[in-house]
Amino acid sequence: MSLVNLAHVCSHLQNASRARLGLTSVPSSNLILGLMLSLQTSGFLSSVKRAGAFPPSPDSTEPAEPVTQQNIASRRLWLGLKYWNNEPVLSRMNLISKPTKRVKLDVEGLSRIVRGRGAGYVRGLTNPGECIYVSTDRGILEARECVERRIGGLLLTRVL
Repeated sequence: MSLVNLAHVCSHLQNASRARLGLTSVPSSNLILGLMLSLQTSGFLSSVKRAGAFPPSPDSTEPAEPVTQQNIASRRLWLGLKYWNNEPVLSRMNLISKPTKRVKLDVEGLSRIVRGRGAGYVRGLTNPGECIYVSTDRGILEARECVERRIGGLLLTRVL
């Protein structure tokens, strides 16, 4: 799992939403795909599609081309960004765990964060609509889901 690539994706999504882009692409990896699908489930993104170097046509429902050794490096995730009242839904996306300092929390620490208190050097969720995404053994989940399921993990990003 490369947190450096995830840091690039976070800054790219912030810049794309500030530039009011409707569709943008990021490199495809299993970690980034899981996070983007979680963002789509939470309502920050309108669509997530895996395609090549060129965007998929919006009206086609045909499946993406299969992954081969020749095209694996050019695979991209095409993301549809959402806007509400001419403001981006995803306005800030910050990395919590850095490549040199990975932050792991158990259920007690996550429940403190969900209730608005801090745990370690991670501050709590205080703004409405703010989410923290956690990489667990059951996939990438939002912090509130982790507290409900009683599992901890590696904190990835804070999204607002």
